[in-house]
Amino acid sequence: MGASATLLFAVPHAALSQPWPVLGGHLLSALAGVICAQTLGDTALAAGCTVGAAIAAMLVFRCIHPPGGATALTAVLGGSAIHDLGFHYIIMPVLVNTLALLLLAMFINFFFPWRRYPAAFNRPASPPSAPSSCTPGEPTHEEVIAALRSLDSFVDVTEEDLLRLLALLRPAPDVSTTGSS
Repeated sequence: MGASATLLFAVPHAALSQPWPVLGGHLLSALAGVICAQTLGDTALAAGCTVGAAIAAMLVFRCIHPPGGATALTAVLGGSAIHDLGFHYIIMPVLVNTLALLLLAMFINFFFPWRRYPAAFNRPASPPSAPSSCTPGEPTHEEVIAALRSLDSFVDVTEEDLLRLLALLRPAPDVSTTGSS
C-alpha cells in the first residue's frame, strides 16, 4: 500500500493512480495471489506465477497498477498469518485498505484545486473543445481512440489529456493578418 500511497499523493493525475487501476489492480492481484498460494505447492513457482497472473489480469481488465504485484506476492510470501486468511485476504486487508487509501487521497487532494483527485474532478474552467470532424487535419474522437489502440502498448495518458495537448499544439491565429487596416 505504500507504493500506492506514493502514486496517489505524488502523481494523483497519472493514469496508474486513478481509482479503477488502484482498486482493480489490488483486488485482481490479491485474487491471483490467493489462488496461486493455495494451488501451487512450490513457493518460488507460486511467486512467479502470481505476479504473471496479476499482470495479465490487470492488462485484460485495463487496470494497470504496479503496486498490485506486491499485493499478489504478499498473498504467496506473507506467511501463515496471510495464508490462513484464504480468500478473506482480498476483503481484509486488501479491499478495506485500498478503499481507505482512495478516500484519503480524495479528501487530502480536495484542498488543492490543481490536484483534485480523481483526475475527473480536476477539469479546467473552460476545457478546449474536442476536435471537430469537419475541421481539416484534426483527428476525430474515433481516430484518437484507434491511434491509441494501434500502439499495442500502455500509454499513460487519457484521451482528454491527449486532446488538450493537441489543442495546445495548434498554432495560434496570426493576429497581424486578421486585424483591420
